[in-house]
Amino acid sequence: MTSRLHAVTFDSADPAAVAAFWAGLLERDVLDEPGVALVPGDERQVGLRFVASDAEQVGPRRLHLHLTSDSPEHQERTVETVLRLGGRHIDVGQQPDEPFVVLADPEGNELCVISPGNKFLAGTGHLGEVTCDGTRDVGLFWRDALDWPLVWDEHEETAVQSPLGGTKVSWGGPPVEPKLGRNRQRFDLLADDPDHETERLISLGATRLGHLTDGVELADPDGNEFSLHAG
Repeated sequence: MTSRLHAVTFDSADPAAVAAFWAGLLERDVLDEPGVALVPGDERQVGLRFVASDAEQVGPRRLHLHLTSDSPEHQERTVETVLRLGGRHIDVGQQPDEPFVVLADPEGNELCVISPGNKFLAGTGHLGEVTCDGTRDVGLFWRDALDWPLVWDEHEETAVQSPLGGTKVSWGGPPVEPKLGRNRQRFDLLADDPDHETERLISLGATRLGHLTDGVELADPDGNEFSLHAG
C-alpha cells in the first residue's frame, strides 16, 4: 500500500494555541500530545499538525492553505472568524479586487479565503487546497507517492487529489523561490510498512535524510523535507 497523507505539519512556537485556532476555524477537535497538537482530518480533508519548535522562519513559507466559501456571506463569516480567533489581514501584493482574502493565523501561516463560485475548488470541502511552491516534477512525484490522480497539469502547474475527493494539493511551477534552510511546513505520511515504503519513495526520486524517533525523514525532488511513520 502507498503512503497516506496524514497531515501537513507546521513548526510552532505554541502548538496548542495555533491548533486551537485552526480547530475553531475548521470546526474540528484537537488531539494533544507532549509538544504536538493535531487537528485531525479524514479521508477527504487533510489534517493539520503543529509541532513545538523554536526555529525561526528562514525565507518564504513553502505552502499555504485555501479555504472555500459557499456564498459571499460565508466568505465574510469565515474572515470574521479568522480575525475573532486571533488571525489578521496581511499584504502579499494582492490587488484590491482579488476574489479572495489573504490572512494569517496567529503564528503568521498564510491562508486565503476563496470567493464562492471557484470551479477548481468546487466540492473539495472547507479546507479546499494546500498550495505549494514547487516544480512540475515534484507534483508528479507526489502523484506517484500518494497514488492520487493528477487533476491539473498546465503551464508547469500541477495538482493532485485523493480518489475520494476533498482537499487538493497543488504546486505553482516556476519560478520557484530558492530553499533557505529547513522548511517549517512539511508533509507527514503514514504507511503500513515504512521500510518498504521508504525504498519505494526513494525509487521515485526521494532522498533519505535520516531517522526519526518514530520514523524516517526524507526529501522530495525539490528538497522539501517530509516524514514517514508507521500507521
